[in-house]
Amino acid sequence: MTSDSTRTEELPIYESLIRERGDVVEEARVLAEETQHQMSQALNGVAAPPQETGAR
Repeated sequence: MTSDSTRTEELPIYESLIRERGDVVEEARVLAEETQHQMSQALNGVAAPPQETGAR
């Protein structure tokens, strides 16, 4: 059984949080995809040197 209750048009609170704080879920998804790509390259021996993120 699937539910459409997680659709953003049905979640006005979620939409207002995205407007106020940004789409953290989307940012996490993008970062996870980038990390997965980098790990795949590293395991294949084609990894680029690590980059600084600026967070210290």
